[in-house]
Amino acid sequence: MTAFSLLDLVPVVQGGTVPQALANAADLAAHAERIGFQRYWVAEHHGMEGIASAATAVVIAHVAQATRTIRVGAGGIMLPNHSPLQIAEAFGTLDALFPGRIDLGLGRAPGSDQRVAAAIRRNLDSDGNEFPRDVMELQSYFADDGRTGIRATPGAGADVKLWILGSSTFGAQLAAALGLPYAFASHFAPGMLDEAIAVYRRNFRPSEALAKPHLMLGFNVFAADSDEEGAYLASSQQQAFVALRTTGTGVRLPPPVRGYREGLGTQGNAMLDHVLSASAIGGPAKIRREIEAFLERTQADELMLTSAMYDHQARKRSLEIAAEAMRAVEPA
Repeated sequence: MTAFSLLDLVPVVQGGTVPQALANAADLAAHAERIGFQRYWVAEHHGMEGIASAATAVVIAHVAQATRTIRVGAGGIMLPNHSPLQIAEAFGTLDALFPGRIDLGLGRAPGSDQRVAAAIRRNLDSDGNEFPRDVMELQSYFADDGRTGIRATPGAGADVKLWILGSSTFGAQLAAALGLPYAFASHFAPGMLDEAIAVYRRNFRPSEALAKPHLMLGFNVFAADSDEEGAYLASSQQQAFVALRTTGTGVRLPPPVRGYREGLGTQGNAMLDHVLSASAIGGPAKIRREIEAFLERTQADELMLTSAMYDHQARKRSLEIAAEAMRAVEPA
């Protein structure tokens, strides 16, 4: 069986609040743990009204406290926003609190627009092209090998599993060179999926961290007890994507709308067909078929499922259907 995990952007819904979103995150993680998900990740985004996971390490601690066995982590931390030492200290603390359960996915995007990025860092001198050097510096802090001349406390010797994230071949090349697991953001940026998979697998070098490639792919699931209900529930995320792509501004997750795609128009539908091409929408049988087809195409070792829905209980049901489908799919 292909492993399956959960990415939660901790959505703030229209009419909802940040405290409610954070309470839902803890409840969703505990639910995912009960039904067999391997890991639960949140992502660093800033200046987005509809996402409550900006203080990512704090949210991870909140969720880890509400669970017992599921791995919890970041998918990801945006490395240009922080010094490697700060990240080592934060995630070393998390590992001390929740030993053996912490993942750290690393990305090189700012997780915001340039105005917000400047507010985070006060200047934009940090360079995304320094990402490989920063990853290796972070590895050194966790390994406590003395190469930096600084001992991270907490952090030195921490059992934090590092991942490289990406939506292009850059991350794939780096993950392969360092012998690290690789997570591709196909759930919203599928354009270079096939090239990145090929680069990662072809160039992978075994390391102390990983003996063979481990590829995780983002995949949207909008599941319900019928195809019609699944399509209806998916319209919340579809509206949010259209708003982001047309205005450049994230919005609070809106309520679903029946027949949303039918009234959207050719351009909007084409955009959604592309950005959500790595998705399964519908009832249990359709969800299984679409997951199976994606796994057959990609041979992924793990799927990072995401299922943003306006109604929290519907979202929990979507994860149940997805878990049942993953267990039923024949190995690729």
